[in-house]
Amino acid sequence: MPSAAPPQPALCVLLCPLPHHPPSRRFALRCPSSPQGPQSGGTGCRSADLKAMDNGGTSDPYVIVYLTSDMRKKYETKVYRKTLSPVFNESFTFQVSESTLVMQIHDFNRFAKHDTIGEVRLPLASVDLQHVIEQWSDLAVASKVEQERLGDICFSLRYVPSTGKLTVLILEAKKLKRMDSHGLADPFVKVHLILNRKKWKKKTTSVKKNTLSPYFNEVFVFEVPFNQIQNVDVVISVWDYDRVTKNEPIGKLFLGCRATGNQLRHWSDMLANPRRPLAQWHSLQPADVVDKALGLKSHLKPRS
Repeated sequence: MPSAAPPQPALCVLLCPLPHHPPSRRFALRCPSSPQGPQSGGTGCRSADLKAMDNGGTSDPYVIVYLTSDMRKKYETKVYRKTLSPVFNESFTFQVSESTLVMQIHDFNRFAKHDTIGEVRLPLASVDLQHVIEQWSDLAVASKVEQERLGDICFSLRYVPSTGKLTVLILEAKKLKRMDSHGLADPFVKVHLILNRKKWKKKTTSVKKNTLSPYFNEVFVFEVPFNQIQNVDVVISVWDYDRVTKNEPIGKLFLGCRATGNQLRHWSDMLANPRRPLAQWHSLQPADVVDKALGLKSHLKPRS
């Protein structure tokens, strides 16, 4: 008797039209909560038979969800530790256009770039959003051509509540965007503190010449009283130094209670582990996207 084929990694999603909205305008994505399999009902998103990405034979999966018509607006689920069959049970709402819904499953890794396990693409033109739809789909290899990569940066955070000291250690960056005609850049990092949506404090690293993988190892200490830490955002921005013209932004990100995804996890871990430095890699995002999320009135620009 021939052996059975290995199970195919798959993702189940639930699409629900929203009340009081035309079905062509808005819908909710819910990622089925019952562990019974593709035939089960539910109100959440589920994956099955994911690829093991860790040495222990498991993964730490989470899902990034977005529309191809607006790839700058992305949602992330929580990370589910040590499982190959996570039940996410999280909802996201979208404004619909003639677009494709993309759901990418990634494996979380605190000290290295997150691995992509696979993705599901659902062309919305082929979906009847007047009805609730539950669908299992096999994972495919994720596309790598949609969005320009700006690079990754590694830094650690440490907060001591008793002294109000916030320590930011900028360690290194890698795979930065090429900024000059030689295919290199002269990167440096700015660390801004935003208090109640207003610029508050800032520090700057040295400039590293002709490299896309700079090593900084520079530490900055800020005084942030415990009663203000919940209202502070830390903005990490990478810039390309130019002696003649103005410095150009490569990318940035922010951490704080208003952040999402990996940035919020890093910030929450710091607050939950006082006096302990926690290092993590993060992917840079377009500067205008981060500024919009922060609600700043002007861009954070260094002096030339």
